[in-house]
Amino acid sequence: MYFIVKLFPEITIKSSPVRKRLTRQLRNNLRSLLKPLAPTIDVQRDWEKIEISGPTGDLTLKNEVVRILKNTPGIANFSSVDCYPLGDLDDILDKTLGHWQGNLKGKTFCVRVKRSGNHDFRSTDVERYVGGGILHRTDAKAVRLKNPEVTVNLEIRQDKLFVIQETAPGLGGFPLGSQDSVLSLVSGGFDSTVASYLSIRRGIRTHFCFFNLGGRAHEMGVKQVANFLWNSFSASHRVEFVSVPFESVVAEILQKVDNAYMGVVLKRMMIRAATLIAREMNAGALVTGEAVAQVSSQTLANLKVIDGATDMLTIRPLAFMDKEDIIRIARQIGTEAFAASMPEYCGVISVKPTTRAKPERLVHEEQKFDYAVLDRAVANRRRQTIDRVLEADSSHVQDQQESGVEIFSAPQPDQVVIDIRHPDEVDARPLNAGTVKIINIPFFELSRNYEALDQKKSYLLYCGKGVMSRLHAEILHDLGHSNVGVYRP
Repeated sequence: MYFIVKLFPEITIKSSPVRKRLTRQLRNNLRSLLKPLAPTIDVQRDWEKIEISGPTGDLTLKNEVVRILKNTPGIANFSSVDCYPLGDLDDILDKTLGHWQGNLKGKTFCVRVKRSGNHDFRSTDVERYVGGGILHRTDAKAVRLKNPEVTVNLEIRQDKLFVIQETAPGLGGFPLGSQDSVLSLVSGGFDSTVASYLSIRRGIRTHFCFFNLGGRAHEMGVKQVANFLWNSFSASHRVEFVSVPFESVVAEILQKVDNAYMGVVLKRMMIRAATLIAREMNAGALVTGEAVAQVSSQTLANLKVIDGATDMLTIRPLAFMDKEDIIRIARQIGTEAFAASMPEYCGVISVKPTTRAKPERLVHEEQKFDYAVLDRAVANRRRQTIDRVLEADSSHVQDQQESGVEIFSAPQPDQVVIDIRHPDEVDARPLNAGTVKIINIPFFELSRNYEALDQKKSYLLYCGKGVMSRLHAEILHDLGHSNVGVYRP
């Protein structure tokens, strides 16, 4: 297994010291992500690329490496290659044909060679010789130097030949950890999850802050999507999830603030609380999912007064995006289904919300607010590392009541296994349970779809670590479904 990783173009135009620092950061991130897969994986860097080598013949391992390379910030593209000792032109042709013999039938093609080192031939010599050989020894249609259907890419470096099998796009952006950290305000919907992703993609270590207005079910849903974002795009770094109980703050606003100003005041209270938490965490800015004019609190006038609640930088990655663009990105990164199934909890609903909050009126309304309520909410926040939030939820359920969920190491013949993992994880690591029937229902769709199943049958929930499956089985038990257990091989 051998990969060549090319740097995001914005890295390559940096000054020499900055480019070296960013490349080193990307190498370290990849080492952190890849070493747990196989300790023999080697990650090395030079001025223009990163090279990854590891065990051959393990397709599952290779697919997992590909998944990580696609989702790691800082990568423009990466190529799966085969590396050979460099021979003469005939040997180069033979090695190339070994990969392309059956893939060019009826197609136009060209050969492109990148070469470094001292050789008795030029790059164009190799292109002509290999291109002519391929044309005569395969069923390719013709050589076409402009706009060919297939490009055969070779790299020659010193005494090595690299035959590039396929090239895939990377995530782009900067390596994670190359910028200061931020605190992202998340609600679990389309906007805040996409804003968090864009922050991560830019190389920013992104912590999560959730203001709980809807109880444990909503908090669990937000934790799940935040954990997914971290595990997919930023698992090379440790980040935290902060949950702030905000029901009492909402109650205070509903009782004391004028109806038209409730939404703006709620946003300002969230910004105030987030600022205190961000400073404690040494985060350099806040990130929100607000888009200009999407709702009444997001007009330019209202965003200006919301920003007045803090002296900390507030970044809005979605400021000028349309909703369709936001949903499209959510679909691409795998969070669309989370957002679509997320419970909606509106903290305050104004009959006629103001779209142009006046600063002097805002001061008047907020003077009615008891800030001790906000202080208590911040003091009662719960701060957890993102890799442990789901385990903590499951432990919390068992602390509250004795669990009646049965765990099976092997399913019974009459049971049905429900694989509740994210579809991407199911595709990467399919579950094999022998002859027992397996159906796939992602965890974020389980509660909505469970009642439609045949309730005369017995079901076992499965996930990778056994945490999510136990948690959701306990929730289904709480809803009165006694026909569900956990499959933990």
